[in-house]
Amino acid sequence: MSLNLLLDANISWRLVKELSPFADAVNHVDLIGLTIPAKDGEIWDYAKENNFIIISNDADFLDILNWKGFPPKVVLLKTGNQSNFYLLSLIIKHIADIIDLSKSKDIGLLEIY
Repeated sequence: MSLNLLLDANISWRLVKELSPFADAVNHVDLIGLTIPAKDGEIWDYAKENNFIIISNDADFLDILNWKGFPPKVVLLKTGNQSNFYLLSLIIKHIADIIDLSKSKDIGLLEIY
């Protein structure tokens, strides 16, 4: 199974390159041809159609997940506004958990604090 990560608009596109060694594919919503700003539904559909896990700090994705189920799966960063370095470090620290999420047939959400 491949690990494909889609960073939401509230996470810097600069992290794409930094996270690339840890996943098969990393992309950002502003770089995939969606409207800017992309609507949550458009992001959800893109992630579902292209086998991406959404990484966001937008709790709206939790609402969509509860309404529609998964896929796609969601990593919800519960950190508030933080520096790029902090978010990068946090995601890398939890990369094994994100891989486990990608493999799970029963879990669609990972919350990281």
